[in-house]
Amino acid sequence: MPSSTLLLVLAGGIAVSAAVLFLATSSWLVALVFVLATVVLLGGVMLIDRMRAAPVEDAIASPDWTVTVAAIEREGEAVAITDRANRLVCANSLFVESFGATSAPPALPFEREGREVLTRLARDAWRDGTAAIDSLAAPEAEVEWHISARRAGRGEDHLVWRLRPIPRTTDASLGALDLGGPFGKMLSRAGIETAVTTADGVIRAVSSGFAERAAGDERATLVGQDFVSFLRTDDRDRIFFAREGRGGTPQTLVDVPLIDPATRAAPAGPDEATSLMLLIDSGVGIGSGWDGASQAGVAQLDALLAQLPLGLAMTDRDGRFLFGNEAFLRAVGREGRGLPAFPTDLVVREDKAALSDAVRRHGRGPATSGDVAVRLLGSPEEPVSLGLAGVRGLGEPAVLLSLTDSSEENQLKRQVAQATKMQAVGQLAGGVAHDFNNVLTAIIGTCDLMLLRHIPGDSDYDDIQQIRANSNRAAALTRQLLAFSRQQTLRPEVIQLPDVVSEVSPLIKRLLGEKITYYVQHDRNLGPVRADPQQLEQVIMNLAVNARDAIQGNGGQSRGNGTGRISLFTRSLHATEVVKLGSEVLPAADYTVLIVQDTGGGIPAHVLPKLFEPFFTTKEQGKGTGLGLSTAYGIVKQSGGFIFADNITDKEGRPTGARFTVYFPVHRGEAPKKRETRAPLVSSDWSAGGKVLLVEDEDMVRAVAERALTRAGYEVRACASGEEGLTAIAEPGAAFDIVVSDVVMPGMDGPAMVRAIRAKLPSMPVLFMSGYAEEQLRRDIDIPDMHFIAKPFSVAAIGDKVGAVLRQARAEQAEAAAAAK
Repeated sequence: MPSSTLLLVLAGGIAVSAAVLFLATSSWLVALVFVLATVVLLGGVMLIDRMRAAPVEDAIASPDWTVTVAAIEREGEAVAITDRANRLVCANSLFVESFGATSAPPALPFEREGREVLTRLARDAWRDGTAAIDSLAAPEAEVEWHISARRAGRGEDHLVWRLRPIPRTTDASLGALDLGGPFGKMLSRAGIETAVTTADGVIRAVSSGFAERAAGDERATLVGQDFVSFLRTDDRDRIFFAREGRGGTPQTLVDVPLIDPATRAAPAGPDEATSLMLLIDSGVGIGSGWDGASQAGVAQLDALLAQLPLGLAMTDRDGRFLFGNEAFLRAVGREGRGLPAFPTDLVVREDKAALSDAVRRHGRGPATSGDVAVRLLGSPEEPVSLGLAGVRGLGEPAVLLSLTDSSEENQLKRQVAQATKMQAVGQLAGGVAHDFNNVLTAIIGTCDLMLLRHIPGDSDYDDIQQIRANSNRAAALTRQLLAFSRQQTLRPEVIQLPDVVSEVSPLIKRLLGEKITYYVQHDRNLGPVRADPQQLEQVIMNLAVNARDAIQGNGGQSRGNGTGRISLFTRSLHATEVVKLGSEVLPAADYTVLIVQDTGGGIPAHVLPKLFEPFFTTKEQGKGTGLGLSTAYGIVKQSGGFIFADNITDKEGRPTGARFTVYFPVHRGEAPKKRETRAPLVSSDWSAGGKVLLVEDEDMVRAVAERALTRAGYEVRACASGEEGLTAIAEPGAAFDIVVSDVVMPGMDGPAMVRAIRAKLPSMPVLFMSGYAEEQLRRDIDIPDMHFIAKPFSVAAIGDKVGAVLRQARAEQAEAAAAAK
């Protein structure tokens, strides 16, 4: 019971006893003596008891912490005890090694965020009695910590901190190898010391074995020091650890760049290249006769090299393969099949002798390195660089082969080369078509002028018509070239695909004949597209004719009798469905899709990549120009769409037909207003005449245009350049009604000349002649109120066009004058 209650009880007992003694003796003196004697006796007893209890209380108040330290000494767990003021009371050895004897939680050497986390942890532990965090990373360390805190002590006025290290997990990249952990120790036991260095040779990490042999302390990090400072060479270029001197074991140094095969960059980042340095003792690995110990060394090397992203393999001095890692097998196309007996079995026949000589030279001579260009059997058209290095210090000499898996890089190079080739061919086709149009303009115009002097029945009339017909065929060919190079003149309209299909279907049925079934199916709620309907009809015709030829030529399901089926579908594809397709080419948007498929047996795999190339055809010589699909490709791309080709397969994966899929973006804007259609003009429709300034650098075209306009009743001033045109229009009394000019000319071109003219005569009508696309010219020239006529043109066409432009100009002038009044 409490001491105050005990005293009250004793005092009461003494008083009662004194009262009884007084009643018995009737003497106050006797009772008083009894009370005093009892008090003295009790006081002595209490003093003796207090003197005995004092050492115990002192011992409790000042405990022996050495006993506590011994109790908390645990392997793999740092333990510390702090008081209410967050002062370190005691800690075990792992805590002191990891954080120092002057650090007390939560003020441990972490980053600011880490210290804030520890402060919250301490506050939670004081409030709740216990708290913990799963993981906290120490700066510039290879471990993370699981930390917990618990209140303890008689007055619960202490915190017991437990910090358990968790090694950071390493990923598959070599940049994250834990050289300081079990992996590095395993290699050290096998006689292989490892270090990771930067491109400048500065150490980033070393194994404990390397640290011990280089600095005498396996716990030394050596981070930031030069790698070569710990090595030396003798007069025979043998490598030793500088600390061991010549009494040490010669080392073989292998420098392995750490390159991520997916990104072609260092794991630490594209701007920080690193290397794995392997120092291999001369007594490790391959020995004479390849006994069991040597085979064990090779197995250790194989286990190491298997983790590298660089393709590595090793041969003996005679060129026999000893092993190769998975990256090497992938690079040579032998994944899953293993290596052949010799490296020469991997290359084409023409490269066998060179590779064999290189392996023999590096295997029997001094330690050297180099590379040789070879062509692998799997891709004989693409040479690769095979690295070779003579390896010494592994018993018998050996050769280390290195090869990077460059299949993705080669595929990218092929795609870039294909795109570059297509662009170059397109530019060439556009230039050829432009020049060819000038020639055809002269030929067709001359034929028209000659036909004006002949009537049907004349001896030359049929010959002239034949020349004119062939010239028109050549003009159609140039239009195909311009379509491929995306430089043709398009007149886009907002249309519905089913309308275009219905317009062209009768012609397709006549072309297909009776044996081929033609099937059409349209989807509902198709979005409108913006395209040139005439050019779109040509795309459908080209795809249908290509499908017909495939059925008649390959048989497919027709079994060689020329029968089959051509199906044409239109589909609506929403943006969400495009995303699900996962295409890297097709942007996410709403599309109206046109599908043309046949039963012609499919497209061979080697033909698919070349299908849309110009002049590529699988038909016999003289039966195809190879421009049909390339023209369709150009029209679709110029219209903002996409076209793809693939095969339709059966359940067994065999191709049963080809399929062409064309994606047109759905037009979301307002439909443009169609221009007012005018009746075709002939020369007699414009009788007011006029004075024409004709500027054309091609003599043949200029002569034909001048004669055509003169016969149409115009007064023509012909000039051969833009400079002459400016001089002519500046002459006194020169009052031209219209300027007819070529676009591309040497010196001052047509647009520059027109801008100079418009600066003085803003209302001067302008008609440009060109073999290039009208839309492209309008974007490049950007001259308002200009008109365009495409080459080649006939004599009647240029006369009618000039008359139409003049009539429109006079009408606009009349309207302006009326509005002014």
